Amino acid sequence: MSKHTHAFQAEVQQILHLVTHSLYSNKEIFLRELVSNASDACDKLRFEALDNAALFEDTPNLDIRLLVDKEKRTLTIRDNGIGMSADEAIAHLGTIAKSGTRDFMARLGDDKKGDANLIGQFGVGFYSGFIVADRITVESRRAGLDKGQGVRWSSDGTGEFEVETIEKAERGTDVILHLRADEDDYLQAWRLRSIVGKYSDHISLPILLKKEVWDAEKSAYVATDDWETVNKASALWTRAKSEITQEQYDEFYKTLSHDSEAPLAHTHNRVEGRSEYTQLLYIPAKAPFDLWNRDKKPGVKLYVKRVFIMDDAQELMPTYLRFVRGVIDSADLPLNVSRELLQESRDVRAIREGSTKRVLSMLESLANSEDQAEKDKYAGFWKEFGSVLKEGLGEDFQNQERIAKLLRFASTHASEGVSLADYVARMKEGQEAIYVITADSLAAAQSSPQLEIFRKKGIEVLLLTDRVDEWMLSHLHEFEGKPLQSVAKGAVDLGKLQDEAEKKALEEAAEAFKPLLDKLKDSLKERAKDVRITTRLVDSPACVVVDEGDMSAHLARLLKQAGQSAPDTKPTLEVNPEHALVKALDGHAQFDDLAQVLFDQALLAEGGTLADPAAYVKRVNRLLLA
Repeated sequence: MSKHTHAFQAEVQQILHLVTHSLYSNKEIFLRELVSNASDACDKLRFEALDNAALFEDTPNLDIRLLVDKEKRTLTIRDNGIGMSADEAIAHLGTIAKSGTRDFMARLGDDKKGDANLIGQFGVGFYSGFIVADRITVESRRAGLDKGQGVRWSSDGTGEFEVETIEKAERGTDVILHLRADEDDYLQAWRLRSIVGKYSDHISLPILLKKEVWDAEKSAYVATDDWETVNKASALWTRAKSEITQEQYDEFYKTLSHDSEAPLAHTHNRVEGRSEYTQLLYIPAKAPFDLWNRDKKPGVKLYVKRVFIMDDAQELMPTYLRFVRGVIDSADLPLNVSRELLQESRDVRAIREGSTKRVLSMLESLANSEDQAEKDKYAGFWKEFGSVLKEGLGEDFQNQERIAKLLRFASTHASEGVSLADYVARMKEGQEAIYVITADSLAAAQSSPQLEIFRKKGIEVLLLTDRVDEWMLSHLHEFEGKPLQSVAKGAVDLGKLQDEAEKKALEEAAEAFKPLLDKLKDSLKERAKDVRITTRLVDSPACVVVDEGDMSAHLARLLKQAGQSAPDTKPTLEVNPEHALVKALDGHAQFDDLAQVLFDQALLAEGGTLADPAAYVKRVNRLLLA
């Protein structure tokens, strides 16, 4: 037998240091993580055995066993699942994804309690064993290999681990924890039963522990040779809802998602009809660190007749609902279903449509509830996931109207939480459009000069500041028959909200200022498409707008920031005929400088950047010295 010593990857060493020195809150979580890993190993065997039944060898019944040796002070978590080869043991137990490690370290650094709950969230659950053990030994043999190809992995959680080949008759994995001196609690059968009942009761495999009887001579409980099942050993989603407590739902979610917090909401249903399936779906309370990775696999697990098939069944949930976690168990799909078959299956399309509607119903229930606590939950959801939900307006036309009703915005009337229905209910008599403005930030939107006339007349404007909002507006054109109209595009048109006297005053001003407007057009011909009088301004001298069909300046900036090309569109300069600065333009000795400064200031107020800041400074200085 050969033995080799390997160094842990640097990121693993950092995690092990934190595990052994910092994680002291809720230590018992280690058993949940290791039992969950054992369950996954059995699921993987069951899946691979669909194509190769010989992998079951002579033990087709899968289970997880907890073995206690009080003399040696060891706790063993044993499974007869897929097992590992020597190469797999080195790869799986000695390295870890760097991105997950970085975020785990950052989160743990922010948690003053050193909460062990965090450890499973980033794929580092195995190392939780070092919270209670000063050495871990793993003995494993992969299904299909002969008994002489077993592997023993061992480490004290410092800088190195040893790997050697061993003989192992049984398929599967033993994780042997050599407990620290002060962790005798985990050698007690009652304690292990309690932890399994709390965290792993839903595991569909039996979790076995040896029965104990009272020994009067030793005045202690001693283990017998008989095994007993200490969990319900039935998949949680297959039980009746009336039999499941909220705590059990929450703990199942935590095991499923490796999240440290309880979910925001869940839905559990059995669907019968054209397709028969069970769904248990959760909405997390907090967004994961990789939420904006659209290539990330959705978090829905697929089972067929309670047989695990795959972790990341992308076809079962649309991309804009990628934050949803849960389980879908189909009674109709074949056990050997492939990703290609999932894409083509009518049953899968029916499951996807049904699950999407169920999630939207769950969100609607929170958003429309009369209970303030439920409304607060929806506000929390929107803060975490609202930007992602907006993607559904372009991806899911069938449910576009339902998604639109779930949208929430800031406005000139409220800093957050304004729905489109709220806006329409507050529209002024004669108002025909829903007015919106996009900007890089809430402060930039609130201070935009384009809002001045709307504030003066008390007309509400929605303030859109998410990067996805410009894309959203290209798909959401109206709501309840009211068109969405950007206040930064085209000439301001307040329709019936603008009286005849205002319209007449604008026409008279345009006629009176025509010579000045022509002069401005000539001075700004390289930069502005047009110059015109406007009524949208009250306090500011000028603003820039684009034509109705042109790309907004905000979207053009976003594209350039993303390294993409944007059309070079000239804006229109609108001037306020009542402003002293505009009146001073006529006959000014430095007309060109003042015209250019007026245009540059309008660009800056809109959130744009100057192509030649130095030229702007020189013009301002000349005007100050004049």
